[in-house]
Amino acid sequence: MKRHALLTRLHELLRPRTYFEVGVRTGGSLELSRTSTVAVDPVYEVQYEVQCDLHLVRTTSDEFFAREHPFAHFPEPIVDLAFIDGMHQAEYALRDFVNTERFCHPGSVVVFDDVLPRNVVEANRKRASHAWAGDVYKAVDTIRELRPDLVLLELDTEPTGTLVVLNPDPTSRVLTRAYDRIVPSYVTPDPQPVPEAYLTRARAIPAERLVDAPIWETLVAARRQPRAQASAAVRRALESAGLTGKAAA
Repeated sequence: MKRHALLTRLHELLRPRTYFEVGVRTGGSLELSRTSTVAVDPVYEVQYEVQCDLHLVRTTSDEFFAREHPFAHFPEPIVDLAFIDGMHQAEYALRDFVNTERFCHPGSVVVFDDVLPRNVVEANRKRASHAWAGDVYKAVDTIRELRPDLVLLELDTEPTGTLVVLNPDPTSRVLTRAYDRIVPSYVTPDPQPVPEAYLTRARAIPAERLVDAPIWETLVAARRQPRAQASAAVRRALESAGLTGKAAA
């Protein structure tokens, strides 16, 4: 499944009230939205028809999140579905996730693009290939290590893989506290030694397995529940669907 086909299905299944996108480029993913949308990119050149209630912001994601009310466009500052596809370096991707999670609830879905480079060159921190994943996979390692409360699903999408994060917790500050300590380890010269699990997609599952799982009504219902109750319900649904075991580890 291609990444935009995955996004299309997520929009259909989750029926998000709000959609947030980091990294617009030409608008190929933005044009999939039919809901209240905020999209951020300092150099976008939209070439697609967009059919949603849109706040399109020409700035960096850091500047956007530094605003007093970054999601003032939404009826409530809550993100139901997010797509992180900005700067393809781990420190930026991690920071975008940390900032986005603060506006999520347990039923929210956060998608990272470009987490499964197909070769070492695609994983360079400095772009040297047509398709460029960068070293976003390092941020995935950090989240997996420090946030076992989250469910991380690597999906075998084309061209360079996606990660879906489920059951986010807007109250967590674990990654924020660890950020300054961790980021220096990300900055290494190219070419970098990319873990085989990413190059071979050893943990990745077919995107169809996720979209066909009987979890989506639970995620939608979580919007109306207190956070602790919603989180427990989402976790039970994911466990029942077999999405919290080895494939999600």
